[in-house]
Amino acid sequence: MSPSSDAQASSPADVLGFEPGQIVQELGYDDDVDLDLRDAIEDSIDADLEDEDCQEIVDGVVLWWRDGDGDLVDALVDALTTLAEGGPVWLLTPKAGRDGHVLPATVQESADLAGMRAMGTMSLAPDWSGTRLASRAA
Repeated sequence: MSPSSDAQASSPADVLGFEPGQIVQELGYDDDVDLDLRDAIEDSIDADLEDEDCQEIVDGVVLWWRDGDGDLVDALVDALTTLAEGGPVWLLTPKAGRDGHVLPATVQESADLAGMRAMGTMSLAPDWSGTRLASRAA
């Protein structure tokens, strides 16, 4: 997925497609996440991100994932637990050359095994790329 010229003029958080009033769950938070991107997402939904303890149905999920975090398939299946039908999962991974980089083939295979499909990947922050994942049913 390539951002359009309109998307390039907006913040990376705007490209994620979240809107004010939506509930977005954040998984995989650690001290290496991009705080500017997190703040921009919270600004776009006009609320705080929900943590892994959220039991509400959510409109989208932001999953920070690094090589070595465990089983990506399990994490993606878990991300679907409270996700509303048709809601996106944004898988955020360190860019190539950064600690914790996840190979694109691993993302693709894990998404497939979790019953999802990768819709595209883009740069969202200096050290992070985002891959939009959708349920196969969507």
